[in-house]
Amino acid sequence: MPTTYTELRQPGCVDAVLARVARVTPTTSRQWGVMTSHEMLVHLADSFRATLGMRKVSAVDTVFSRTVMKWGALRTPLAWPKGVPTRPEVDPKREGTKPEEFEADRDALVTLLRQFVDPAAVHTPHPFFGAMSEQEWMIWGYRHMDHHLRQFGV
Repeated sequence: MPTTYTELRQPGCVDAVLARVARVTPTTSRQWGVMTSHEMLVHLADSFRATLGMRKVSAVDTVFSRTVMKWGALRTPLAWPKGVPTRPEVDPKREGTKPEEFEADRDALVTLLRQFVDPAAVHTPHPFFGAMSEQEWMIWGYRHMDHHLRQFGV
């Protein structure tokens, strides 16, 4: 089993990510940014809802974001920058889902992650990166989850 993952459909990756999600508690402290651990869970859930077409998110993609930024975010080992603003529709402090009950919100994230990786899932264009291949979606899914789990030290 690999110890370093790059995309969610690698054997064992979803289980490894979910084990990290399980270690998040309502009191887990952030290492950067402004979200609480609970807000991070609903942000990730909303992001999966958006990719699955369950939540409308405004697009801000440009030729630069669809090419250079997408390549850098998905094809290099560079860590994603900290503090980059997200779209308001997936920001729990703005128009995103508000945290309610921690365990229920975590369960919703787990369900959405499993729907996202299902080979039958249809993914909508990304608001920054535009249309993406299945492999690019699986890389994005892993890198987005990893970025926020590292934000909380898990």
